[in-house]
Amino acid sequence: MIRLAFVLCVGLAAVGLSGCAGSEQEELQQWMAQQRAQVRPTVPPITEPKKFTPQAYTEGNAFEPFNMQKLTQALRRDSAQPSTSGLIAPELARRKEALEAFPLDSMAMVGSMNRNGQPVALVTVDKLLYQVRVGNYLGLNYGRITRISETELALREIVQDAAGEWIERVATLQLQERSK
Repeated sequence: MIRLAFVLCVGLAAVGLSGCAGSEQEELQQWMAQQRAQVRPTVPPITEPKKFTPQAYTEGNAFEPFNMQKLTQALRRDSAQPSTSGLIAPELARRKEALEAFPLDSMAMVGSMNRNGQPVALVTVDKLLYQVRVGNYLGLNYGRITRISETELALREIVQDAAGEWIERVATLQLQERSK
């Protein structure tokens, strides 16, 4: 009996709901049709393309950058200048130090101290601690330590510029604070 009453209630609810759904659905369909009829898309017309007018090439008589005569003059002028290979010759003749096998960006200055009145910097590379002094070499670019302070280590490197000439530049290692 309870089962029959439950089935009757569900059936009546379904019939009641189906009657409501049909009228709302039709109204919605009519409203959407009205809105579609009212909307008219406006597409602006495409402008006419500009007419291409070819220009004559007039730079044929201008300066030619790869003129052989200009190149030979430049080479003669460069060969007359004194060479800076004197910077690198002494560096190639000496024995390399241990820290010259590592790039500067893999090193970290972690401290400094005075030993016998001389400043000494503490540098870590690959989890090993090294003591370096003024005059020691660091890095891959023939870097020689010129100054040690409490917060940084300054060195002079010899590198090649874009033209292939050896030049000196200054590099520094800043004191790195250890994060816990």
